[in-house]
Amino acid sequence: MLMGTATQAQLKVEIAGVGSNQIPVAVAAFADEGVAPAQVSAVIRADLERSGVFKVVDAGQVISDSANVDLAAFKASGVDALVVGSVARQPDGRLAVRYKLLDTVKGGQLSQMGGEVQPKYTRLQAHRIADDVYEKLTGVKGIFSTRIAYVKEDRAARQFSLAVADADGENEIVAVHGREPIISPAWSPDGSKVAYVSLEDRKPVVYLQDLMTGRRNQISNQKGNNSAPSWAPDGSTLAVALSKDGNTEIYTVRHDGSGLRRLTTNNAIDTEPQFSADGQTIYFTSDRSGGPQVYKMSASGGNATRVTFNGNYNISPRVSPDGKTLAWISQRDGGFSLYAMDLASGQELRLADGATEPSFSPNGKYIMYATKGGGRTSLAVVSVDGRVKQRLTTKAGNIREPSWGPFMK
Repeated sequence: MLMGTATQAQLKVEIAGVGSNQIPVAVAAFADEGVAPAQVSAVIRADLERSGVFKVVDAGQVISDSANVDLAAFKASGVDALVVGSVARQPDGRLAVRYKLLDTVKGGQLSQMGGEVQPKYTRLQAHRIADDVYEKLTGVKGIFSTRIAYVKEDRAARQFSLAVADADGENEIVAVHGREPIISPAWSPDGSKVAYVSLEDRKPVVYLQDLMTGRRNQISNQKGNNSAPSWAPDGSTLAVALSKDGNTEIYTVRHDGSGLRRLTTNNAIDTEPQFSADGQTIYFTSDRSGGPQVYKMSASGGNATRVTFNGNYNISPRVSPDGKTLAWISQRDGGFSLYAMDLASGQELRLADGATEPSFSPNGKYIMYATKGGGRTSLAVVSVDGRVKQRLTTKAGNIREPSWGPFMK
């Protein structure tokens, strides 16, 4: 296994569908943004469009954050908010990126941000500005500056890679690659590490990859299969599925591989554990009722309660960061579909067909999943209300097993 390689194969994002009641926002070209390696205003515009929440309008002009703006004119054109800004190269080579968010309806300023970054972090700073616009106009934290992890398979080269990229698919880095399959990546809560399963030892073993240092450690290499790592919210432990005693059961283990503790004891297969956001509950897949269904239990073990009842085959549970929504994959009508359930009411919504391996965005508003089409597997994103859909494709190979990273401090 080799680690830490940069790559040029970027993902392409295609958007379909829009949210209801889109907010009209104009984004002006930033003053002097040509000095930066990426056009800041273009990155912001693409982020806001991708969300489906905004109707993004090109302001058609360069407007600095220090300019006096005729907000009434923008209001008359049907725009509710205006993004303006500037980029300036500093003597030390860094770039000062400043922005303002202006309210055309009330005629005032909603937000502003300024910061100096190395040129290579221009896109990240633009994502942070888009996050600020999203939060100020919706009241929900933006996820444009977050990262995603996924597995790439190049069948021709017989190569598997664990890749990490920005949420828009740019700045991809290969963290690990080798000739044996890699599955089930899971981000640590602080975003510094990814747990995953590798078959390089001719059986599933759970590893932990440190993205900062490039080091990796074995977390679980028990007899039999070691699979499905899921982090506790405090980052101290992981839940895993192990078949060390013959039957697949759910265990917890500390992030350094110590303190193995068994949580389930059942004749059925118990697998795919997922911690709830508060760390008090573990959702998991079990066939104890005859076919695979989603159950939940206390994070310390004990009695389990069945959660899914519609359909005979329900797997891959994921819980939203606010703990209100369960996403999972259900096999109905001959295919696999992504469903979401309001846990309070039990109301179900079918979000996407041909879906596997769901992962919530850290703000809980979107779900990324793998989907097949055109002879290959790619990633897609759907909003939790089902209105906005995106597809992330690459020219080379298959990409699957997505894991959406946390908010970064």
